[in-house]
Amino acid sequence: MSLKEEDRRILVTLELERVDKTLKEMDIQQQNGLWGMVANRLYYALFHAVSALLINDGHEVGTHRGAINRFSLYYVKTGLFTSEEGRLYSQLQTLREDGDYNCSIDIQQKEAEDKIDPTRQLIDKIKQYIANKNLNFLNA
Repeated sequence: MSLKEEDRRILVTLELERVDKTLKEMDIQQQNGLWGMVANRLYYALFHAVSALLINDGHEVGTHRGAINRFSLYYVKTGLFTSEEGRLYSQLQTLREDGDYNCSIDIQQKEAEDKIDPTRQLIDKIKQYIANKNLNFLNA
């Protein structure tokens, strides 16, 4: 991705702001017991965090599937993130698609709630990675 450094930082900041907004939306959906929407918002919060990560490191985001594949290729296979974290991202996409597009599937409370803490932890890890990488860049 050929962006000027300033433009890259702006996009990363905007993606991370979207993460926080989407997690707030997820909290509201959780309070209202709307588990399909909880799954949707969890997926999108993680998608925006991964998008920030990819942009930060100069990679294309592309499609949703492309972002998952790039996360696996550049971060899971290199050991920066665990295979469990990569699976979580894929599972959230499947859960979101089931809830959004399959009228015969109703996302259950436990299914959605079980993803909340691991997703928040992965998002925090991504944010920390970005912060550390940018701090190292600024100190170089």
